[in-house]
Amino acid sequence: MLRGSLVAIVTPMRDDGAVDFAALDRLLDFHLEAGTHGIVAVGTTGEASTLDVDEHVAVIAHVVRRVSGRIPVIAGTGANATSEAVTLSRAAGKAGATACLVVTPYYNKPTQEGLFQHFDAIARAIDLPVILYNVPSRTACDLLPETVMRLAAVPGIVGIKEATGNLDRARAIRAGCPPDFALYGGDDATGVALGCLGAQGVISVTANVAPRAMREIWDAIFAGDLEGARRQDEALAGLHQALFVESNPIPVKWALHAMGLIGPRLRLPLTPLSGHRRAAVREALQQAGIKL
Repeated sequence: MLRGSLVAIVTPMRDDGAVDFAALDRLLDFHLEAGTHGIVAVGTTGEASTLDVDEHVAVIAHVVRRVSGRIPVIAGTGANATSEAVTLSRAAGKAGATACLVVTPYYNKPTQEGLFQHFDAIARAIDLPVILYNVPSRTACDLLPETVMRLAAVPGIVGIKEATGNLDRARAIRAGCPPDFALYGGDDATGVALGCLGAQGVISVTANVAPRAMREIWDAIFAGDLEGARRQDEALAGLHQALFVESNPIPVKWALHAMGLIGPRLRLPLTPLSGHRRAAVREALQQAGIKL
């Protein structure tokens, strides 16, 4: 089972807007050295919505090659058209990804039955394990626990990234789904609390800049040292908040640039972190012991 600190890695861009694969290699090496438990490529934090299909698949394949089996690679393959999600998921499987992370369809606002059929169709069309991804604050689409429970019975659907930060909802999913159905946090601020409820890990934005600390937190959770995990997480509390002062991945890309790991570029319609927000992000990084 995939578990631990799974970084929702950014996609670095060159000044001309193209994917910066050399910078991506630096990030991957950074995570391998820090002991990150797994990579999530081309998710929300990876600016999936601004990459075309060829770029999307190229980034997944590049990450798989660079990691070379040392840690799992989960590929973001969601789309608001079921057929496109199937296409991306099949391509991720051919590239060698370990699993796919499939976000709820955005903008078209399907019913719960539509959501069930969407994910069921994807799982039946591919050989890769499917992790559901629910983040209604970004998609205007909410995958309710009752539907998650139905989907947990579909062969190939192995877990969910529940990014609402709602612990009551997480409890309902955990209680209503089989023990081997994985629950992953998608909200760094509540990740440790979710771990205390039996979650298998967190798909983390904070891990982009603090990979070793996030890995140590989850190592402590798995060792049963929940109090130790809470203490370690307290040192990152400011960072969990500061990395969302503007839409993700704007702050985390600025932070990685300040750390000297990537260039500052995002793709429109995202723009660089506002000047008046930078001091707060810098302070949070320094409080977490991150050198700039």
